[in-house]
Formats: sequence, C-alpha cells, structure tokens
Amino acid sequence: MVGIFQFKPYTCPSKGWVGLRTDGQLRTIGSKGETTERVLREAGVRLIARHGFEAMSLRMLAKEVGVQAGSLYNYFDNKQDFLFDLLASIIRDLVDELLEKLAGIEDPRDRLRAFVQEHINFHTLRKEEVFIGNMELRSLSPAHHREIRSMRDDYEKVLEDIIRDGVEAGYFKCADIGTAKLAILAMLTGVSTWYRPSGRHTIVTLIEQYVEFTFGLLHAQDHVQEGSRVSHREPS
Repeated sequence: MVGIFQFKPYTCPSKGWVGLRTDGQLRTIGSKGETTERVLREAGVRLIARHGFEAMSLRMLAKEVGVQAGSLYNYFDNKQDFLFDLLASIIRDLVDELLEKLAGIEDPRDRLRAFVQEHINFHTLRKEEVFIGNMELRSLSPAHHREIRSMRDDYEKVLEDIIRDGVEAGYFKCADIGTAKLAILAMLTGVSTWYRPSGRHTIVTLIEQYVEFTFGLLHAQDHVQEGSRVSHREPS
C-alpha cells in the first residue's frame, strides 16, 4: 500500500539536485473536508511529541482525528509505515523550502546565507516536528532508517556543495569540507533545543548572529546580494 504522504522525483534547476516532492493527490477525511495528510500528520506530531512513538497507539491516533481505528488502515498498513511517512514528509518540507529559497542564487556566499536562514526558520517555527525527526529515528525499522538517512544525506549535501563552491571560488577557507558541514549543521540545529519566542532573541536577530558565526567558521566575510537580507516566515 502506498503511504499517506505521496512523493515523486523532481530536480532543483539551479544545482541539478534531485529530490522528492509531495504529490498533493490526497484523500479527505471528516466533514470539514480536511486532507488526510494534514489531519493525520498534525495529530501524529501532537501525540508523538507528547507520549513518544512507542507509547502512541493507533487507537489514540484514531480518537485524536475522530475516526474508527480500523479506518486508519485505508491510509497506511501499520504504525511503522505511518512513522516513516511522517518523518519523510518533515524532511521533504525542509528540503522544499530550502530549494525554493536557493533557486536563482548563484554566489556561494548568498547561498550559504540563504541556507542558514531557512534552516533556522524551520527549526524554530516547527520545533515539535524537528524533535520527532531526531528522536524517533531510533523507532524506525532498519530499512526505513536507511531511507530517511539517505534523504538527510541529500539535504546535507546541499550545504556541502555550497561550502565546496565557496572554497573553489576563493571565498571560504576550509581544510575539511565534510567536518565543516557537520559542525555548521550541529550549530544551526541546536537552536531548536533552546530557542523560545518569549526569549531575548527574535528569529531575525538570531539568524543574523548565526550567519555571522557560520561565515566566521569558514573564515569568510558575509556577502549580501541586494534583496537577500533576512526573511522570516511567521508560523502558519
């Protein structure tokens, strides 16, 4: 059975990067006409964040969305498949938003700034999904874990390519591109563990600081293309 979150290949025109995109052909559930993807995904995120994947039952999920437990099998085969589809869709959203931001940007310095913006935007606005995406990898089957790891590797390769392009152009100085990539990702992703909207940092100022940190790690000065200053999305 095909999972509830549908994917199809697509290519990033600016870098020739092939990824996956949500299909959008979704069945609806309930009288309000909400899509199955949205209803089940939001309910799954709430329940897993609250109880953990192992403690969440399909009966709990069905109750959360207001349907009979047996009807869930119209949309996925088992609980493991639901988790895989959920984690895959989270990564897809992250990649889609990044590639949309990078489209048409050629200078590696501007691409790096855009990467930092999108990564922090996502990891501050969607903290529950980020938490689940990191903590529940352990709950995946070996086959599903490999697939999610492959998707994450593809995302990380976008940053690696940006760094490599910047080094080759003479903008960045980096003895080990792979290690620099991992250090930057760890630094940016860590924001999700401590950022609070009520704290002293706005997301805009936070992004500016982390752009500075990232450029410093690569021994580079920030380069701002006209119109490429920080953009921040409000929660939807």
